[in-house]
Amino acid sequence: MSHPTLPAIEVPPWETGNVQPLLHEIGHALRELLNNNKETCIDLHALPMAPGEEARLVEALGKGEISVQLRALGKSRIDETKYPGVWLITHFNANEEVVGKFIEITRIPDLIKSQREDIAAGLLNLEDELHEE
Repeated sequence: MSHPTLPAIEVPPWETGNVQPLLHEIGHALRELLNNNKETCIDLHALPMAPGEEARLVEALGKGEISVQLRALGKSRIDETKYPGVWLITHFNANEEVVGKFIEITRIPDLIKSQREDIAAGLLNLEDELHEE
């Protein structure tokens, strides 16, 4: 079984050097998801990063095939990276300012999954509409 190869990145002297270790951590988490079905979430705002490092990390992760935008209590954007199973999740406030940024290593982020209560409400709505016919 082959494992994804993450890119090597040169570290300028004024940076924290956290981009490369983060990529290794993501690779380890992806292996854990694949082998043990263990999901991981990394809070990017909780990590020390120099200016430009977050952008370099996002660039290294690239873009995948799926992008989802939610509108609930502010906008959230969920982007698959070029590594399936690695998702970049960004939350915005009403002023379009980033209030949270996460990397989730999972088959599908929980934010996309329909919640049981929402499914139940949808079923009731459908049944009501069918009875009106």
